[in-house]
Amino acid sequence: MKHLFDIDNGDYTEDMPLYERFRVRAVIVKDDKIAVQHVDGGEYKLPGGGVEAGETLTEALAREVMEECGLTVIPESIRDIGEVRELRRDIFEPDHRYISHSYHFFCEVKDEISPTAMTESELKRGYHPQWESVDNILAWGDANLGDRYWQKRDHLFLKWMRENHLL
Repeated sequence: MKHLFDIDNGDYTEDMPLYERFRVRAVIVKDDKIAVQHVDGGEYKLPGGGVEAGETLTEALAREVMEECGLTVIPESIRDIGEVRELRRDIFEPDHRYISHSYHFFCEVKDEISPTAMTESELKRGYHPQWESVDNILAWGDANLGDRYWQKRDHLFLKWMRENHLL
């Protein structure tokens, strides 16, 4: 998959032990809006998450979209966008460096909506699926971008998509 860009905090050294994660993110466009996880009055997050052992990227994408948004991905519609890498000191083990590979895909979904199966932390934060305009998501991020790495990653990615006329 094409490498798009890195988000490098520069707060680590190359000799630190490495913790590496592989993730998928979905860009689902419908009626000029995209599917996101949203907290009322707050942040937006693209649907997606970690690839589990034995899963392909597309299997992980379909599972994560169903869990987080209750939407069924149409497998034939999945198209690569590219990879964003995050490099930083690990937040759980500060003596380790962390690399996250986020593989982004366009995909389409079926019209029906199923119940979500969000994680306990997603439910605790108040996430719920929503269709939102990219303009609103970017405006919120421009004004409120916090220190949460996923906010920065998704905000920079959506800006990159807009700058490259993909949204």
